[in-house]
Amino acid sequence: MPVESRTDTAPGHDPDHDELRRLEAGLDSLQAVPETPRGAFRRTLDGLLPPVLLLIILVAAWQAYIVVAKPRPDLIPGPFDVFEALASAWSSDRLQIAVLTSIERGGLGFLIAVAIGTPIGLLLAECRPVRRALGPLLSGLQVLPSVAWVPAAIIWFGLTDATVYFVVLMGAVPSIANGLVSGVDQIPPQLRRVGTVLGASRFEMATLVVLPAALPGYFSGLKQGWAFAWRSLMAAEIIAMGGTMGFGLGSMLQQSRELADLSGVLATILVILFVGILVELVVFAPVERRLLRRRGLMAAGLR
Repeated sequence: MPVESRTDTAPGHDPDHDELRRLEAGLDSLQAVPETPRGAFRRTLDGLLPPVLLLIILVAAWQAYIVVAKPRPDLIPGPFDVFEALASAWSSDRLQIAVLTSIERGGLGFLIAVAIGTPIGLLLAECRPVRRALGPLLSGLQVLPSVAWVPAAIIWFGLTDATVYFVVLMGAVPSIANGLVSGVDQIPPQLRRVGTVLGASRFEMATLVVLPAALPGYFSGLKQGWAFAWRSLMAAEIIAMGGTMGFGLGSMLQQSRELADLSGVLATILVILFVGILVELVVFAPVERRLLRRRGLMAAGLR
């Protein structure tokens, strides 16, 4: 007579529980992304090499067009003309002063925008009546070109740095607040229930549960806020010149335009572009990689 084999010989043993654990382990192994360890130099090289190669190709194509087409230098200057304009601005210290002034204004204005936009975003996300009342206005301010605020800011604050900071804030604060609201909307409802069960107050729920869980969306809002802050700063510096205002990259661009110096204009545009890319690569990109890596949202090839 055949003897039936039993797998639950131990008292209290549950075969269904073992099957569930094996299933969960299999799903975890499918979702796990194999991580290939790479050194800091390799990560830096992988990040810098593609844009540097693209830049070399673009400059080579630009120079080839100048050699073949031979356009008027005052209309289409060559790479060497632009480099000469950069060297001239550097030797006269104009370039250093302009870069430092704009970075200081942009950085300080962005930090103030973060300090203002973060509580506004939390308030909108956690208080539905406020969100219904203020949300459409904040979205409208986000799509409003920041340059539209420059004439009003000049009337209110005159030709001072306050004009520049006001325009920067009006460009960056709505993006930061809306980014945080978007991140909060993507939080799983279970996290709020856990916070409620643990006895978190309304303030603790917002600062210890909601804000950390909304970091990916909030960080995207910070990146967009910096982009709007930098663009708003350039617009304000180009239009508002004179008075007690310092000499920034926007002022340098406007001066080159008034002198019909297209080489200087293109050189300043390249510097503005370079500063924006540098801030993205040095400040935001490492923080974003670390944030996504900690949450398991980054592929191995991007680590």
